[in-house]
Amino acid sequence: MKIDWLKPLVGHPGPFATVYLDATRSAEAGDKDVVNRWKSVRRSLHHQGAPQSVLDPLDAAAARPTWVSGPHGRVLIADDSGVLVDRVLRNPPSVATALWHHVPALLQAARAADEAVDAICVAVDRHGADVWPVGPHGTGVKGEKETVEAPHDEVSKTSSTRTKRATIESRVEDSWERNAEAYAAEIDRRVAADRPEIVLLTGDVRLVNLVKEELGQDASRVTVEVQGGGRGLGVHEEAFAGHVEDALDSFRERRREQVLAELRMELGREEGAVTSIDDVAQVLARGQVKDLVLAEQLADDAARLLAAWSSGEASRSDFGGMLNGRRLWIGPDPMQIAATRAELVALGVTEGIEELPATSALMRAAIAQDAGLTFAPEGSVELIEGVGATLRWTDNGTPKEVAATMSGDDVRLASPR
Repeated sequence: MKIDWLKPLVGHPGPFATVYLDATRSAEAGDKDVVNRWKSVRRSLHHQGAPQSVLDPLDAAAARPTWVSGPHGRVLIADDSGVLVDRVLRNPPSVATALWHHVPALLQAARAADEAVDAICVAVDRHGADVWPVGPHGTGVKGEKETVEAPHDEVSKTSSTRTKRATIESRVEDSWERNAEAYAAEIDRRVAADRPEIVLLTGDVRLVNLVKEELGQDASRVTVEVQGGGRGLGVHEEAFAGHVEDALDSFRERRREQVLAELRMELGREEGAVTSIDDVAQVLARGQVKDLVLAEQLADDAARLLAAWSSGEASRSDFGGMLNGRRLWIGPDPMQIAATRAELVALGVTEGIEELPATSALMRAAIAQDAGLTFAPEGSVELIEGVGATLRWTDNGTPKEVAATMSGDDVRLASPR
């Protein structure tokens, strides 16, 4: 999963307001429902000490509609410079929560967003193409559809008394091909500029096939054909949204399994992957991480802790205390991360050193180096302390993993807490 949407947080020292909100609109009350939920959460932030300079931008953000239909959630993260993260979540939180804390609740935000896919849909026919971002449930985002007009308009094979049918058909075939080239070029451009994880291509079957043939290598790799869509009025929107959601579900599974399969293979080879908090911190500090992998249980524990804190059953000082309470040391640069303060000092870091919960420090460094993030279901891969990473490159300074033969390794592998 891409976590570059969290990158605006890098370089901000905090404290942060983290808000998880049910953004679902009812047919009767519309956005008033969301605003009322926000008011309740706002009171909690105010009581925790969040200043007006943080609450005012959150007021404006919460009042803006998401234009997403159906049940969905929203995560907002802000500091005194404004709203840094505003992300729609596929499912609403079971309990609306807000936290004013020196670190943002990143683990919960990432876990909730793990269901999200950065996708665009392209519907083509002989007269043009429509392009729009895909919402969390396979539906389009209102008001964001763009149209690409067909550059060649001779698209009908209707006969003429003055022109031979073969000539007409040849012209039409040529127009279709040129239009397909134009649509493919637009998809290539958007893939290069916006880097969507998947492009869902639908519409006129003939044009869909022609467009697929014209796509560049990068766009072709991420494009999937989806049946049932189109640009006309005859499209069954609910059925098409179901097909889109199925395609996104399949993509999510492939995305996760590709990372976990690579991690299993590289750990077995003792080459291109590491596991354990200390080893992952070391490769993050060296900019080697391709994908950070965390046990799903860590995110589940974090969500329960946040809910318990919101209900008054846990103190705020306990927040972020997963991974057996492990903490890591960081410097001003996000990639300055180490198991001990002495390690950072040895690297020449003398100012801005602080201690963070291990999960917060690991994710901060992963975000800064454009690493991906994957949550591993229980039993899918063996992770020491619930943490692992696949690597972009290795050298003699890369930690080497060994089989769990030492006394106590089975216990460390079994529990991420």
